[in-house]
Amino acid sequence: MEITIRKAQSEDIPAVRDLVYELAVYENEPDALKADVGHYIQQYQEGLYFCNVAELEGKIVGMTIYYLRFSTWRGKMMHLEDFYIQEKHRRKGIGEQLFEAFIEDSKAQKCNMVIWQVLDWNELAIGFYDKYNAIYDKNWWNCKLYFD
Repeated sequence: MEITIRKAQSEDIPAVRDLVYELAVYENEPDALKADVGHYIQQYQEGLYFCNVAELEGKIVGMTIYYLRFSTWRGKMMHLEDFYIQEKHRRKGIGEQLFEAFIEDSKAQKCNMVIWQVLDWNELAIGFYDKYNAIYDKNWWNCKLYFD
C-alpha cells in the first residue's frame, strides 16, 4: 500500500469537494455545504487556499485544506480549515502524513503557529491531536455571520 501525499492540482478539486461533502455528512451537517465545485475550483486557482491530497492506488482518499491568517499577537499563521480521510482508510498512517505535510508547508511559509478547530464529540480526532500536544483553547468561542 503506497500512499502519496502531494499538492492538489486543479483537476483534483472535484474529488476534494466530494471529500468535504463526506466530512459534512460525518459531522451531521450535509445541508450546511453550500459552495459548489465551480466555486472550489475558482477559489483554488485564485490562490485563496492551499490543498494537499493523499492518494492511494491512484485514488484521492484524504485531504487538507488550509489558508494563511494573521494574528495580532503571533503574526503570520496558517489555519487548517478541513482535514479528512475516508473512513475505510483511517488508521493506516495517512492522517499523520497529511498533517505533517500541512505543518511542513506552514513552516516553509514562515508561519509562527497553526490553528484549527475540532468538534468536542470527535474523540478520534482529539486523540489524534493529543499525539501532537495540541493546545485546546476553551476560552475563545467561535463566532460566525453568514451572508447568504
